[in-house]
Amino acid sequence: MAESEEKNGILDSMPVFAKELIAGGVTGGIAKTAVAPLERIKILFQTRRDEFKRIGLVGSINKIGKTEGLMGFYRGNGASVARIVPYAALHYMAYEEYRRWIIFGFPETTRGPLLDLVAGSFAGGTAVLFTYPLDLVRTKLAYQVVGSAKAQAKAVTIPMEQIVYRGITDCFSRTYRESGFRGLYRGVAPSMYGIFPYAGLKFYFYEEMKRHVPAEHKKDISLKLVCGSVAGLLGQTLTYPLDVVRRQMQVERLYAAAKEETVRRGTMQTLVKIAREEGWKQLFSGLSINYLKVVPSVAIGFMVYDVMKLHLRVPSREETEAEDRTTRKRNTLS
Repeated sequence: MAESEEKNGILDSMPVFAKELIAGGVTGGIAKTAVAPLERIKILFQTRRDEFKRIGLVGSINKIGKTEGLMGFYRGNGASVARIVPYAALHYMAYEEYRRWIIFGFPETTRGPLLDLVAGSFAGGTAVLFTYPLDLVRTKLAYQVVGSAKAQAKAVTIPMEQIVYRGITDCFSRTYRESGFRGLYRGVAPSMYGIFPYAGLKFYFYEEMKRHVPAEHKKDISLKLVCGSVAGLLGQTLTYPLDVVRRQMQVERLYAAAKEETVRRGTMQTLVKIAREEGWKQLFSGLSINYLKVVPSVAIGFMVYDVMKLHLRVPSREETEAEDRTTRKRNTLS
């Protein structure tokens, strides 16, 4: 009993933004790990089209399983989780903070989907800027197709000219040595172009659908899962081509025999070249797998976030806004 009261006392003493950071970080780690194998295959579809796209989902699963084993499906997931924990923590916390700042900075603002769209967009952009290098490293590690010991014994080896990174730290240091600080942010432009509408639309659709849920079902986890799934699907479909462009730019330097005319530089140049040389369908390469990934990922994300806020005793938005109003009035009077 005393231990429970002490725990509640600690939680109550924590600032709201710290609780939101913890809730968001846990949410990101759980959701990302749950769909890591599909994320690996999606990246290979986007960046190694000739090797994996033609053999399809089942063929890709078999190939990775035979050459790399079970852990092959989680290649790059360490960097992915290392990125997604701070990313999700910043994303959810920044969304709540931006939402509060907008409400109190512009009191006439209507509480509605437009508010969630703007707050979600800026929150996504903030999170990307702080965590992008980890996303770059994750993509480079996932791009590698390294043979298992068994496969190597059968002479299934990596071409000598292909760069092979030994892990997260090695990838970081070599990328920095080769390209400097700018190299760690290669492909950030399409990420920003994509995250603003995607993050905004995701929160927009989720909050809008929740508003239509009857009051007696507001805490129903299955309905939260449905709302999160639809929100992720709609947001991802509208912004997916920019995700393909981002992946292509991130692994560009790993093409050992790239010729000058095939080097893709800017965001629009990359997008146009992909459409012209590989067809517009390549801009949606891996989208079907992404649907399989997004449905559980976004759904689990929103559900876990709501559950974590409940366990961390995060006050409702109405309570937080009322407390902020009281504090501001007190500061004004003093």
